[in-house]
Parts: sequence; structure tokens; C-alpha cells
Amino acid sequence: MRSHLLNDTTAETYRRSVTEGIERVAAKLATTTKPFTGVGVDALSPRIDAIDLDKPLLDTTAVLDELEDVYLRDAVYFHHPRYLAHLNCPVVIPAVLGEAVLSAVNSSLDTWDQSAGGTLIERKLIDWTTARIGLGSVADGVFTSGGTQSNLQALLLAREEAKADNLADLRIFASEVSHFSVKKSAKLLGLGADAVVSVPVGADKRMQTVALARELERCEREGLVPMAVVATAGTTDFGSIDPLPEIAELCEQYGAWMHVDAAYGCGLLASLKYRDRIEGIERADSVTVDYHKSFFQPVSSSAVLVRDAATLRHATYHAEYLNPRRMVQERIPNQVDKSLQTTRRFDALKLWMTLRVMGADGIGELFDEVCDLAAEGWRLLAADPRFDVVVEPTLSTLVFRYIPAAVTDPAEIDRANLYARKALFASGDAVVAGTKVGGRHYLKFTLLNPETTVEDMSVVLDLIAGHAEQYLGESLDRAS
Repeated sequence: MRSHLLNDTTAETYRRSVTEGIERVAAKLATTTKPFTGVGVDALSPRIDAIDLDKPLLDTTAVLDELEDVYLRDAVYFHHPRYLAHLNCPVVIPAVLGEAVLSAVNSSLDTWDQSAGGTLIERKLIDWTTARIGLGSVADGVFTSGGTQSNLQALLLAREEAKADNLADLRIFASEVSHFSVKKSAKLLGLGADAVVSVPVGADKRMQTVALARELERCEREGLVPMAVVATAGTTDFGSIDPLPEIAELCEQYGAWMHVDAAYGCGLLASLKYRDRIEGIERADSVTVDYHKSFFQPVSSSAVLVRDAATLRHATYHAEYLNPRRMVQERIPNQVDKSLQTTRRFDALKLWMTLRVMGADGIGELFDEVCDLAAEGWRLLAADPRFDVVVEPTLSTLVFRYIPAAVTDPAEIDRANLYARKALFASGDAVVAGTKVGGRHYLKFTLLNPETTVEDMSVVLDLIAGHAEQYLGESLDRAS
């Protein structure tokens, strides 16, 4: 079995095996005509259940043949232009190359003696990102597993900086359409169920700063502590961006930590056209970025950035076997001193490879394309009487609902939209997401693929309308 260990004696086996795998994936990408096959749980589960993991096939080709049957054939392919559902982007080739390199070398980014150059590359990318944001000369940060972890760490730092005697007095303010991880983080941080104050949004789905000011004033009046305000730069459902400059003013007035969740909107940091849409982000105390959403990176590639590097001490613990205190005096850079994680992949390499091959402008051009595409999709939907579209996009998300001409019952319209999404997924012709607005069911295009066209959107809208009409027709038949 030593023949399977990657080392100097097996380098050629490694080359052959990985090449064979890459060729399989390349063949799938070249021949995939739909984003999904439409396979259901009941059809796929028996294939996987039938595999006996205690009886290996002992042959790479045989395993790849099996993988075709249980995974590759029925995977959901985000690179397809009619995958329009969640915040999953197609990935750029330099980043995939970086993924192959980092997996093989297998550096762990917790300590210098496990990563060396990897540590310095990650630190360089953190400095590059904080400079793009404008956080200042003493800013810092660390790569994370994703936006949820980044938000958790940012709010941990905010909690510690608040220096409250009683955790029950702490309050976090976030818009009613902010990411669920804000409430999840509050629970993990030991705060009460009422710790997160939901601030209303306007018709544009941006936080209402008048309402925020009112809640902050009430917090102060009741003797509570405004621990943090979470401003969202790219909400998951609408891509809306909260009014960052006004929120920054209120945070300064009330002494609250300002965290900007830019997991989605961070693509604007590289934008050549729309960077001004996140004006005010430079005033944040912490920022979440997900390169794997709008920098076209493979999962995972994310970071949390802070204005003041000293605040990262709240995540620091020392262990003699890993990062003893003396290493700080010796100026040995251990990234574990900043991170909630210990063992951690060299995910920064993917972004490094991307910037070195494409440059930031190359990333920005791609993100600008999907923002432009969303604007075209808005015009398409607004002109189509079959659909109600919620809000004009700031980034690349469109939320809409099929409205049949002959049906007025909102509950029946809900069921028609739910059916249309499910039927579309089962067909495999396209994948769209869903959400609720005002208690009613809506559909969602999350546009992150520059290869998607207006024609693609138009075809998918026709498919949605067709499925919804089929449902309503059958519903009428059943009722008669």
C-alpha cells in the first residue's frame, strides 16, 4: 500500500493518476449540455448505498468509472450558463491549478514551520485586500473557511472589544435581510436570543438608517451596549448594499463596532465600473469577503479583515507544541495566532495564482459583466407582464415571481411558483433559487456566470412560465 503514498518514488504514478482524473473532468465539461441531469434522491441513493467501502477496487481507472456513475454524471455544474441559483460561481483556470498544487503539497497554514512561503503569500494577499478596502496601515486579517466563519470571528472580536460586564446587555444590529450567520454567531458567542436587533429595510432592500438610529438610541436609553452593527454589502437574496457611510456615522456616534458583510459584494473591490457602490466600506472595523463568490475562486476561499491588527489578539491562544509565546518575541509569523482554526488549507494560493495570471482588472471585468447582465435581466423582467420583479439589482441578483393572468389567489400563485422551480430542477434544463418576500414565494436568478446571456434568461423564464401554467391547468382539472 506504500505505492499510494505521494513521494519521490511515486511521482510518475501521481502524474498519471491526476492526469486521468483531469481528462475525465475535462471531457464532462466539454460535453455537458445541461446544468443538471434531474436525478432524484430515490434514484441516486441506491447506487451509492450499493458500494461496499470495505472492498476497494484497487484500480484508479475502475474508481473513476464508478465515480462517473455516482457523482460526475449527476453533479450540479456551476459552469453552465443556465445554472442561475445560488451564490456559486464558475471558477477560473489559474485558481483550479492552484487547488491542484496546494492539495498535493498539503501545507497547513497554522504555523511557519509547516508553511513558510505559504504564510507570506497569505499575508501578502491579506495586505492587498485591506489596501483595496482602504482599512489603513495597521489593518490585518486571515483566510477562513467562508463567510459564516468570517462573520463569527468578526463578532467575537466585537464582543471582546465591547468589554461588557454582562453578555445579556450586548446588542447586535443587522438588517432584516442580513445573512442568517449573524444570529447563528450570536448564539455561538453566548448572547441571548434577543441580542440581534432586526432593522427594517426599505423598498430597495437596504437597511433604513433612520430605523437604525432609533434602535441605537433605544439601546442606549435602556442601558444596553451596542456591541456591533452588521452592514451588508450584497445581501444573499437581493444583492442590496446597505448605506455604508451613514451606518459608519451612527457607529461612531454610539461607539458600536462596524462590521461589513461583503461576502458577495467584495467583487466590487476589483470592479472597473462599480467600485463606488461600496463607498464607506473603508470605515469598517471588520469586513468579510468571500473570494469564492465574486472572485471566481473554488470553494473555499474567504477572509476576515480588521482595521486594527491588535484586535485579532482575541482569537490568540498559545500551545507549547505549536505556537509558544516565545515565537512572538522571535518574530516568527504563525497564522494560527489570528485564526479560529488550527489546521488550515493554503486556500490563499488559488487567489494568488489568479492575480498573477489574470490580474485584479481581469477579475473585475468578469464581475462587471454579471452586474451588467443583471441590469439587462431587470429590463427583461420589468417588460414581461407574466412576472413581478421585486427590486432593481445593485449587484447580480434578480428576485421575481410568476403572476398568471387568470389566477388571483396568492396561495395558488405561491404553489405555482414552487412547482415551477421544482419541475425545472427535475428537468435539469436550468437551476434557479427560491426565497420568500413578504411571506410569499418568489424565484431568484443569482447571476455569477459571464457566459450567461439575455437569451439564456429569456429561455429560462419561458420554461418557468410553462411549468407554472402546466401546474395551474392541472390544478383546475383536479378542482373540476
